[in-house]
Amino acid sequence: MNIAHAAHYLDDAARNAKAVEQMSTSAPFSVGDAYRIQRASIERRKQRGERTIGVKLGFTSRAKMIQMGVDSLIWGWLTDAMLEEEGAPVDLGRYIHPRVEPEVCFLTKRDIDRPLTALEAHSYLEAVAPAMEIIDSRYEAFRFSLEDVIADNCSSAGVVIGAWSRDFEGIRNAGVQMRFDGRDVQVGSTGAILGDPLRSIVQASRVVAAASVVLPAGSLIMAGAATAAVALEPGLHVQCVISGLGQAEFTTTRQA
Repeated sequence: MNIAHAAHYLDDAARNAKAVEQMSTSAPFSVGDAYRIQRASIERRKQRGERTIGVKLGFTSRAKMIQMGVDSLIWGWLTDAMLEEEGAPVDLGRYIHPRVEPEVCFLTKRDIDRPLTALEAHSYLEAVAPAMEIIDSRYEAFRFSLEDVIADNCSSAGVVIGAWSRDFEGIRNAGVQMRFDGRDVQVGSTGAILGDPLRSIVQASRVVAAASVVLPAGSLIMAGAATAAVALEPGLHVQCVISGLGQAEFTTTRQA
């Protein structure tokens, strides 16, 4: 597998919002290669002026694993270009086949430079917020292997974050509703995220340490989906409500 060529292939697909064929069907590659491709693709974005602002965890809920047919936690990078303004219109023309999922987002207050224990995790956090991730696989028909999706930065494409809170205890098993135009399209619990979203901090510390990466203070950690993802289309009001924590929302458009 040519790492640079694969990174260019996926980066161009994302920039041009044009789906491409799965890479693994014609040239199988390892999970290690997949993370190398992911990092090379992110480096291309940074060279264009984007800035990494945190990480996202994927497949942290059983529902998501079933939906995507995998059984391993994965991770990818967040950049400032992925941030969508909460409450504002999101232009779906930037995406290929976008889907949305309700999440919990953490803001760190200390550098994470080693694997953390569950007892330490809380002391590394500044705040927590309801959030949604817009995922958008760059592969045709949203079909991919585990290696393909890791290489594609775990399908991460957009992030919408609600108001920040210090109520870390209240998120352990909070009700989650994702609504389109006021109608529930997914209902679940934050408990679906590793049993407790705070465990995502431990997991994030382990994966970045394994990659010899320091996650600086002020980083975002998207804990993973609380429910399965739902496809987006123009003209929707999209809302994520987490009981006791708050809500995040946006509308969808498509520019001509």
